[in-house]
Amino acid sequence: MSAASRAPLGSNSTPRTTRNTRSPRVRRRAALTAGAAAAALLVSACGSGGTSGGGGNTNFVTGSDGTATAAKGERAPAPELSGKTIAGKTLDVADFKGKVVVLNVWGSWCNPCRAEAKYFAKVSKAYAGKDVQFVGINTRDTSTGAALAFEKDWDITYPSLYDPTGKLLLRFKKGTLNPQAIPSTLVLDRDGKIAARSLSALSEERLLKMLKPVVAEK
Repeated sequence: MSAASRAPLGSNSTPRTTRNTRSPRVRRRAALTAGAAAAALLVSACGSGGTSGGGGNTNFVTGSDGTATAAKGERAPAPELSGKTIAGKTLDVADFKGKVVVLNVWGSWCNPCRAEAKYFAKVSKAYAGKDVQFVGINTRDTSTGAALAFEKDWDITYPSLYDPTGKLLLRFKKGTLNPQAIPSTLVLDRDGKIAARSLSALSEERLLKMLKPVVAEK
Protein backbone atom coordinates (compact mmCIF):
# COMPACT_ATOMS: atom_id res chain seq x y z
CA MET A 1 0.00 0.00 0.00
CA SER A 2 1.46 3.41 -0.93
CA ALA A 3 2.01 6.26 1.49
CA ALA A 4 -0.62 8.25 -0.35
CA SER A 5 -3.26 5.60 0.19
CA ARG A 6 -2.35 5.35 3.88
CA ALA A 7 -2.53 9.08 4.51
CA PRO A 8 -5.82 10.34 6.03
CA LEU A 9 -7.98 12.38 3.73
CA GLY A 10 -8.08 16.03 4.63
CA SER A 11 -10.94 18.45 4.13
CA ASN A 12 -10.18 21.74 2.38
CA SER A 13 -6.46 20.94 2.23
CA THR A 14 -6.96 17.77 0.15
CA PRO A 15 -5.47 18.26 -3.33
CA ARG A 16 -7.88 18.13 -6.22
CA THR A 17 -5.95 15.24 -7.78
CA THR A 18 -6.43 13.11 -4.66
CA ARG A 19 -10.16 13.75 -4.61
CA ASN A 20 -10.46 12.86 -8.29
CA THR A 21 -8.71 9.51 -7.87
CA ARG A 22 -11.10 8.31 -5.16
CA SER A 23 -13.93 7.48 -7.52
CA PRO A 24 -11.86 5.21 -9.83
CA ARG A 25 -10.39 3.54 -6.74
CA VAL A 26 -13.88 2.85 -5.42
CA ARG A 27 -14.92 1.52 -8.80
CA ARG A 28 -11.87 -0.74 -8.97
CA ARG A 29 -12.62 -2.01 -5.45
CA ALA A 30 -16.21 -2.78 -6.44
CA ALA A 31 -15.04 -4.59 -9.55
CA LEU A 32 -12.64 -6.68 -7.49
CA THR A 33 -15.45 -7.53 -5.07
CA ALA A 34 -17.74 -8.54 -7.94
CA GLY A 35 -15.04 -10.84 -9.28
CA ALA A 36 -14.07 -12.28 -5.92
CA ALA A 37 -16.21 -15.38 -6.36
CA ALA A 38 -14.44 -16.37 -9.55
CA ALA A 39 -10.99 -15.61 -8.11
CA ALA A 40 -11.50 -17.32 -4.75
CA LEU A 41 -13.39 -20.27 -6.17
CA LEU A 42 -10.47 -21.93 -7.86
CA VAL A 43 -6.79 -22.52 -7.47
CA SER A 44 -6.88 -24.60 -10.63
CA ALA A 45 -9.73 -24.13 -13.08
CA CYS A 46 -10.57 -27.27 -15.01
CA GLY A 47 -7.15 -28.82 -14.66
CA SER A 48 -5.68 -32.21 -13.94
CA GLY A 49 -4.83 -31.30 -10.37
CA GLY A 50 -4.77 -28.64 -7.68
CA THR A 51 -3.32 -27.76 -4.33
CA SER A 52 -3.93 -29.80 -1.24
CA GLY A 53 -4.80 -26.57 0.51
CA GLY A 54 -4.96 -25.42 4.07
CA GLY A 55 -2.35 -24.05 6.41
CA GLY A 56 -1.79 -24.55 10.11
CA ASN A 57 -3.77 -27.21 11.95
CA THR A 58 -5.86 -28.49 9.08
CA ASN A 59 -6.41 -32.00 10.52
CA PHE A 60 -6.20 -33.74 7.16
CA VAL A 61 -3.58 -35.77 5.34
CA THR A 62 -2.91 -35.79 1.61
CA GLY A 63 -2.00 -39.14 0.10
CA SER A 64 0.43 -39.84 -2.73
CA ASP A 65 -2.46 -39.87 -5.23
CA GLY A 66 -3.51 -36.35 -4.20
CA THR A 67 -6.57 -37.44 -2.23
CA ALA A 68 -6.82 -35.76 1.17
CA THR A 69 -8.61 -37.43 4.08
CA ALA A 70 -9.59 -36.42 7.60
CA ALA A 71 -9.98 -38.88 10.44
CA LYS A 72 -13.33 -39.31 12.11
CA GLY A 73 -13.58 -36.80 14.95
CA GLU A 74 -11.33 -34.31 13.13
CA ARG A 75 -13.64 -33.45 10.24
CA ALA A 76 -15.13 -30.08 9.44
CA PRO A 77 -18.86 -29.90 8.70
CA ALA A 78 -19.92 -29.11 5.16
CA PRO A 79 -21.64 -25.74 4.81
CA GLU A 80 -25.30 -25.29 3.96
CA LEU A 81 -25.68 -26.33 0.33
CA SER A 82 -29.12 -25.80 -1.08
CA GLY A 83 -30.87 -24.21 -4.01
CA LYS A 84 -32.19 -25.02 -7.44
CA THR A 85 -30.86 -27.91 -9.48
CA ILE A 86 -30.09 -27.61 -13.17
CA ALA A 87 -33.45 -29.34 -13.70
CA GLY A 88 -35.21 -26.54 -11.78
CA LYS A 89 -36.00 -28.56 -8.64
CA THR A 90 -35.22 -27.59 -5.06
CA LEU A 91 -32.47 -29.55 -3.29
CA ASP A 92 -30.88 -29.33 0.15
CA VAL A 93 -27.85 -31.55 0.83
CA ALA A 94 -28.73 -31.51 4.55
CA ASP A 95 -31.74 -33.69 3.72
CA PHE A 96 -29.31 -36.54 3.01
CA LYS A 97 -27.86 -36.57 6.52
CA GLY A 98 -27.56 -40.19 7.60
CA LYS A 99 -26.22 -41.12 4.17
CA VAL A 100 -22.74 -40.85 2.73
CA VAL A 101 -22.79 -38.02 0.18
CA VAL A 102 -20.46 -37.70 -2.80
CA LEU A 103 -20.23 -34.09 -4.00
CA ASN A 104 -18.79 -33.57 -7.47
CA VAL A 105 -18.01 -30.06 -8.71
CA TRP A 106 -18.16 -29.91 -12.49
CA GLY A 107 -18.86 -27.86 -15.59
CA SER A 108 -20.03 -28.93 -19.02
CA TRP A 109 -17.14 -26.95 -20.57
CA CYS A 110 -14.50 -28.86 -18.58
CA ASN A 111 -12.56 -31.63 -20.36
CA PRO A 112 -11.43 -33.45 -17.16
CA CYS A 113 -15.08 -33.42 -16.05
CA ARG A 114 -15.97 -35.29 -19.21
CA ALA A 115 -13.15 -37.74 -18.59
CA GLU A 116 -14.48 -38.72 -15.16
CA ALA A 117 -18.23 -38.50 -15.88
CA LYS A 118 -18.65 -42.13 -16.97
CA TYR A 119 -17.13 -43.32 -13.70
CA PHE A 120 -19.44 -41.17 -11.62
CA ALA A 121 -22.41 -42.45 -13.60
CA LYS A 122 -21.34 -46.06 -13.08
CA VAL A 123 -20.46 -45.85 -9.38
CA SER A 124 -23.55 -43.79 -8.48
CA LYS A 125 -25.76 -46.49 -9.98
CA ALA A 126 -23.79 -49.26 -8.26
CA TYR A 127 -24.34 -47.60 -4.87
CA ALA A 128 -28.00 -46.72 -5.39
CA GLY A 129 -30.03 -48.02 -2.46
CA LYS A 130 -26.91 -48.41 -0.26
CA ASP A 131 -27.31 -45.20 1.76
CA VAL A 132 -25.05 -43.29 -0.61
CA GLN A 133 -26.21 -40.16 -2.42
CA PHE A 134 -24.33 -38.50 -5.28
CA VAL A 135 -24.88 -34.76 -5.80
CA GLY A 136 -23.27 -32.57 -8.43
CA ILE A 137 -22.50 -28.87 -8.14
CA ASN A 138 -22.53 -27.41 -11.62
CA THR A 139 -20.54 -24.19 -11.83
CA ARG A 140 -19.53 -21.55 -14.39
CA ASP A 141 -22.10 -22.72 -16.93
CA THR A 142 -23.95 -19.59 -18.02
CA SER A 143 -27.15 -21.54 -18.66
CA THR A 144 -28.54 -24.91 -17.67
CA GLY A 145 -28.97 -26.11 -21.25
CA ALA A 146 -25.38 -27.23 -21.73
CA ALA A 147 -25.34 -28.80 -18.26
CA LEU A 148 -28.48 -30.81 -18.95
CA ALA A 149 -27.03 -31.98 -22.27
CA PHE A 150 -23.85 -33.07 -20.45
CA GLU A 151 -25.88 -35.16 -18.00
CA LYS A 152 -27.82 -36.76 -20.86
CA ASP A 153 -24.65 -37.54 -22.83
CA TRP A 154 -23.00 -39.26 -19.85
CA ASP A 155 -26.14 -40.80 -18.37
CA ILE A 156 -25.84 -38.90 -15.10
CA THR A 157 -29.01 -39.62 -13.13
CA TYR A 158 -28.29 -37.90 -9.79
CA PRO A 159 -29.16 -34.22 -9.21
CA SER A 160 -26.81 -31.26 -9.56
CA LEU A 161 -27.17 -27.90 -7.84
CA TYR A 162 -26.80 -24.99 -10.24
CA ASP A 163 -24.08 -22.64 -9.00
CA PRO A 164 -22.92 -20.56 -11.99
CA THR A 165 -20.99 -17.95 -9.96
CA GLY A 166 -19.51 -20.28 -7.34
CA LYS A 167 -21.43 -18.83 -4.39
CA LEU A 168 -22.10 -22.26 -2.89
CA LEU A 169 -18.46 -23.24 -3.17
CA LEU A 170 -17.35 -20.10 -1.36
CA ARG A 171 -19.30 -21.24 1.71
CA PHE A 172 -16.63 -23.83 2.47
CA LYS A 173 -14.19 -22.54 5.10
CA LYS A 174 -10.55 -22.06 4.20
CA GLY A 175 -8.24 -24.57 5.83
CA THR A 176 -10.79 -27.35 5.50
CA LEU A 177 -11.18 -29.88 2.72
CA ASN A 178 -12.81 -27.27 0.51
CA PRO A 179 -13.17 -27.55 -3.27
CA GLN A 180 -10.45 -25.56 -5.02
CA ALA A 181 -10.59 -26.77 -8.60
CA ILE A 182 -12.91 -27.99 -11.31
CA PRO A 183 -13.40 -30.87 -11.05
CA SER A 184 -13.31 -31.41 -7.30
CA THR A 185 -14.88 -34.27 -5.39
CA LEU A 186 -15.77 -34.39 -1.70
CA VAL A 187 -17.10 -37.32 0.33
CA LEU A 188 -19.28 -36.38 3.31
CA ASP A 189 -19.79 -38.85 6.12
CA ARG A 190 -23.19 -39.69 7.57
CA ASP A 191 -22.95 -36.70 9.92
CA GLY A 192 -22.49 -34.28 7.04
CA LYS A 193 -18.78 -33.79 7.69
CA ILE A 194 -16.05 -33.75 5.03
CA ALA A 195 -14.13 -37.03 5.11
CA ALA A 196 -12.20 -36.91 1.83
CA ARG A 197 -11.39 -34.61 -1.07
CA SER A 198 -9.81 -34.82 -4.50
CA LEU A 199 -8.88 -31.84 -6.68
CA SER A 200 -8.50 -33.70 -9.95
CA ALA A 201 -10.45 -35.91 -12.32
CA LEU A 202 -11.05 -39.35 -10.83
CA SER A 203 -10.86 -42.82 -12.28
CA GLU A 204 -13.31 -45.44 -11.07
CA GLU A 205 -10.58 -46.91 -8.86
CA ARG A 206 -9.76 -43.60 -7.17
CA LEU A 207 -13.42 -42.72 -6.70
CA LEU A 208 -14.06 -46.05 -4.98
CA LYS A 209 -10.91 -45.61 -2.89
CA MET A 210 -12.39 -42.37 -1.54
CA LEU A 211 -15.87 -43.73 -1.06
CA LYS A 212 -15.50 -47.23 0.37
CA PRO A 213 -13.78 -46.37 3.69
CA VAL A 214 -16.47 -43.81 4.52
CA VAL A 215 -19.28 -46.20 3.62
CA ALA A 216 -17.67 -48.84 5.87
CA GLU A 217 -17.66 -46.53 8.91
CA LYS A 218 -20.07 -47.33 11.73
